[in-house]
Amino acid sequence: MSKAPKPHLRDDHRATCLTCMDGRIQIPVINWIRRSSKVKFVDIISGPGMDKILTTPHAQMDAILTGIKVSTTINHSSHIFVVGHFDCRGNPVPYETHLEQIIAGSKKIKRLFPSYPVTGLWVNSHWHVKKIIDLL
Repeated sequence: MSKAPKPHLRDDHRATCLTCMDGRIQIPVINWIRRSSKVKFVDIISGPGMDKILTTPHAQMDAILTGIKVSTTINHSSHIFVVGHFDCRGNPVPYETHLEQIIAGSKKIKRLFPSYPVTGLWVNSHWHVKKIIDLL
């Protein structure tokens, strides 16, 4: 007796995450995005202190934008997330500065990719994820 084929996981059940490279936040962020957005996969685009990278002139910006384009157009991602976090060693600034950068970075990405919802997230000292801004 042959087994029924496994259902194919569609590529359009994806989100794009612009986040710090810090491994401590990866799993909490991915789990939060998967639960809140009902996606199966999260494409990760990372760099040290992503919230700062998005809000200051930075050499990585072209690569980040290319990654977003691949994630949205080829992988059919339906949502973009911008993440900052507690104890960021790539961007060691106060909480208030992180919030300003998450908001500004989210608005910048929304201007560049206006047809996609963009959500800014903060990861606190207990590795809990909190929504900061939602740009639909």
